Amino acid sequence: MEYSGLKMVTIREMLEAREEQNLHQRAQLSSKTRGRLRPERECELRTCYQRDRDRILHSKAFRRLKHKTQVFLSPTGDHYRTRLTHTLEVSQIARTIGKALYLNEDLIEAIALGHDIGHTPFGHSGEKALDAIVPGGFSHNKQSLRIVDKLARNGNGINLTWEVRDGILKHSKGRGEINIAMNKSEELPGTLEGKVVRIADIIAYINHDLDDAIRAGILKDSDIPSRFTRSLGETHSERIHAMVTDVVLETKLQDTKDIFLSAEMTEVLTELRDFLFDKVYESPTVQEGFDGAKKIIEELYFRFLEDDDLFYKEIGSVNNNSTRERVVCDFIAGMTDRYALELYKRVFLPRPWMRV
Repeated sequence: MEYSGLKMVTIREMLEAREEQNLHQRAQLSSKTRGRLRPERECELRTCYQRDRDRILHSKAFRRLKHKTQVFLSPTGDHYRTRLTHTLEVSQIARTIGKALYLNEDLIEAIALGHDIGHTPFGHSGEKALDAIVPGGFSHNKQSLRIVDKLARNGNGINLTWEVRDGILKHSKGRGEINIAMNKSEELPGTLEGKVVRIADIIAYINHDLDDAIRAGILKDSDIPSRFTRSLGETHSERIHAMVTDVVLETKLQDTKDIFLSAEMTEVLTELRDFLFDKVYESPTVQEGFDGAKKIIEELYFRFLEDDDLFYKEIGSVNNNSTRERVVCDFIAGMTDRYALELYKRVFLPRPWMRV
């Protein structure tokens, strides 16, 4: 920006200077990004991580999260979590932790909003189904990165910064070690902000999945072992507060060299996660729906590989850099639950007779 031959400081540059003054010395500064896959002109108003957050928020893949399963397939109640509400809860928890630790909230929010945009319909059952049949396998974190790098904007990608892409790719931990400090360094994000999102993801899903399981009648409040309520509290909000407080205080105690949980909280969280797998995720009620979802995913996948007419009608073509298998995988992974169900009915179920 120039005025009367003088170079003026942009709003973005003022925001970057504010970060340097106010953030922790180990926070990731916007001005110190490792850059994008493709260089582009900087915005005069927003930092690079603000732009990344906005690009994710306005993407089609983000909007589709509202109709993708978190745990319970096609719930009839209005208050069950979806993949979108899970994402928003992760973002809120991560930003709370990040603000208390003086980290870069814009980077945290961008990673949090983008971390699950590659998730399949029907939650982890859809992910497992594709992983078993697609050459090279499938994982939602890698698919999230594939979307932002290649698939979004009609195959052009949205060209995010290295730090956001790194946080998206390495947010997932499955049933691995919960405490960040106990994981192998190569499995972890390269920024403290990415690590905050990783731990916030765990805090969010453990608490809201427990809440939804009680709402669904799979669990009762009295089923929660007393050791958890003694350590974490009786309510949803008390449990989140206890976990977030532990992360902040333990990390500050370690001088913010990494993101830490106390040994006591690590043990409680691990046991609570195991309790959810045993009583909720692997319960007959939940698994019955997942078996049906697996069948839908598998049959659609193989039908699109075998039926040229259907493939070209619904998908269009194969580009030079992808196999037909990967194109079909991308198409199915991008579906919402309801679209997958409607397409399955249209492809496999006979139409009723119509009278003229």
